[in-house]
Amino acid sequence: MKRLKQKKTYKKPKGTTNKFFKMPLSTGRVSRYIILFLAVVVLFFVLLMNYSTSSIDKKNMTILVDIPTGSSFLKVTEILDQSGLIKSRFFFYSLTIIKHARRHIRAGEYEFNTSLTPSAMIDKLLHGEIKIHKVIIREDLSLREIAALLDKEKLINKDDFFKLASDEEFLESLNIKADSIEGYLFPETYFFDRSMSTRQIMKIMVNQFWKNVTPEMIKRAGDFGFNTHQLVTLASVIGKETGGDAEKPIISAVFHNRLRKKMRLQSDPTAVYDLDNFKGKVLRSHLRRNSYYNTYIIKGLPPGPIANPGVTSLKAVLYPASVKYLYFVSKKDGTHFFSTSFNEHHRAINRYRYINNESIHQLKEPDLE
Repeated sequence: MKRLKQKKTYKKPKGTTNKFFKMPLSTGRVSRYIILFLAVVVLFFVLLMNYSTSSIDKKNMTILVDIPTGSSFLKVTEILDQSGLIKSRFFFYSLTIIKHARRHIRAGEYEFNTSLTPSAMIDKLLHGEIKIHKVIIREDLSLREIAALLDKEKLINKDDFFKLASDEEFLESLNIKADSIEGYLFPETYFFDRSMSTRQIMKIMVNQFWKNVTPEMIKRAGDFGFNTHQLVTLASVIGKETGGDAEKPIISAVFHNRLRKKMRLQSDPTAVYDLDNFKGKVLRSHLRRNSYYNTYIIKGLPPGPIANPGVTSLKAVLYPASVKYLYFVSKKDGTHFFSTSFNEHHRAINRYRYINNESIHQLKEPDLE
């Protein structure tokens, strides 16, 4: 006789109740959760895409933002938010995470137009596209004039600039064998940004000087008995006397001839170089000033440059014109009249300049020492 199989029953563990004892989730329910999750993800990315590709603002405004060196990502976000460049911190955070930009934002001054998208703004921060300032340093500007120009663009700390200008260790690092950086800040068109330090900017300008003053030029200066500093000094005087490149070799010849004859240079710009904020005409009273730079008083070259000369002035020193002139006077049209004798020079002064007690020049009498 066959035994009937007993039907197995599934017993609930002791202590459980119907409320908490449930069978595993059905496949349909799992699918619903996955679909819901995917829907949320898709919605997030749709909203993020919309955020990242929409302009920050339709007002088309340009906003300058300065990111200080060492700023954390949260600090950067706060600066941008306060400037009105972030519409949603949540989506901004999300976008920077996706672009791996949080730890790669470069400090500096940025220029953002509100027509940019948040994505483009983050790309600028990520690539360090900081605002560049074009600065034109004209030939024959003095140290003070260059400092004022850079300070106006907020590119330097003026106090640091003047301290470094005569800092012995700094000058030595730049291969400048002088007491001041005057003369070595090369005139050029520069592109600076405000993340650069005052020291960096000065170094860039001096490096430009050494790129233009070649060993061949220094050797040529030695043939005239000049070292590098004396080359720059005479070039600065020539540059201050005229802005016309064609006349520079002639004016150079005048000074070479006077030095050879042991005559004082008697250059007007040297008489007022060390006056603070000098503007206007050079008067007779200036020419009588007791100054180390005043070549009406001192013999030979001034102790240092009176400006920062360019290539044309430097080459004029090295390649003076083959003339015997000893004097020149301005014709008031940007050019000069040159003379070989004092009498001829005197007649030229009477012709081109009205003489009175406060005339712009003192008569340049023969001055053999």
